[in-house]
Amino acid sequence: MIDFGFDKIALIGAVALIVIGPEKLPRVARTVGHLLGKAQRYVADVKAEVNRSIELEELKKMKTEFEDAARNVEQTVGNEITKTTGELERSWGSDMEALPAGSGQHEGLQPPPPEYRNPKKKWRLKRGATPQWYKQRHGVRTRAQSGAARVARFRPPRPSA
Repeated sequence: MIDFGFDKIALIGAVALIVIGPEKLPRVARTVGHLLGKAQRYVADVKAEVNRSIELEELKKMKTEFEDAARNVEQTVGNEITKTTGELERSWGSDMEALPAGSGQHEGLQPPPPEYRNPKKKWRLKRGATPQWYKQRHGVRTRAQSGAARVARFRPPRPSA
């Protein structure tokens, strides 16, 4: 930026005092101060926006690096699991072939249990399939009533005069 020393500022002030005059100088100085303040705020906003965009780019780079690392870990774990299961199945198959057919050891081995299946109970459908006449006959409430409404409903009738 422009480097202003004390001597340059004093020279500018003396010239402004002569050119503008002592009556208008405070108002002009105030206006110049406001304009300089606006310029500084604008420059600060631009700097902040540039910093935010730089940080956003860095965060995007970090995100892609983490995603790549996660994919690599997932692939290595998947490869290790498949390799281990293959070795386990091979050793299990060789152990099963080594057992004699009539030995009691073979009978103790059981196949894996079947996968869990949801029973698919449709209780909402069953509950909603109850006919209205049945609900009315057996007193199933379909509408909520306030306490005052219930009292008024079951109040004995007034004797007529």
